[in-house]
Amino acid sequence: MFSFIIMTLFVVMSPGIDTALITKRTIADGKSAGFQMAFGITVGSLFHTVAATLGLSALLLQSSLTFNILKLLGAIYLIFLGIKAILQKKDDNQNKDPLNEVRNKSAFQEGLLSNILNPKVIIFFLTFLPQFVTDSENVMGQFLLMGCTYALLSIIWFVVYVICLHYIREWLLSPIVQNWMEKATGVVLIGFGIKLLFTKANSV
Repeated sequence: MFSFIIMTLFVVMSPGIDTALITKRTIADGKSAGFQMAFGITVGSLFHTVAATLGLSALLLQSSLTFNILKLLGAIYLIFLGIKAILQKKDDNQNKDPLNEVRNKSAFQEGLLSNILNPKVIIFFLTFLPQFVTDSENVMGQFLLMGCTYALLSIIWFVVYVICLHYIREWLLSPIVQNWMEKATGVVLIGFGIKLLFTKANSV
């Protein structure tokens, strides 16, 4: 279990789609939106945990059509988020926009969908967790325990990351800086989306 925790920490702390989305939301809309995005991503991880435990993910990967549909939906969603970030402009009056509250409320949903619609997460759970199974007679229990541990470590890291971003956010509130960060994050998300299009069911 100790080796699983160490490896999981390396995985959750490595930059990726989750980090890009949380960075974008926290800098743009504040700590609350960053937390909501983090919780959405974590709930998505719990969804994949249950799916992997029940064998649904394995069945999904056996169907190339279903896998490709999910892959396409996930890629389109990431590219959509990237394009939206690139086209979005910041100004000094945006904090007074009543739509900010609506956008904050959608942060959880955005994080949840980005995680659930990412077939690479399915592949990760089905290739990473089995490596640490020690009791062949209690595979489901171990899957659930490891998946919940992964989710717990993820949310702890995300919360710490959001808090750190919150403290440096004051330096990044300039509309010019935010516009550049939005565009940079948008390019990253589009890149992940395009990369996802070339993901195969037998690769991580």
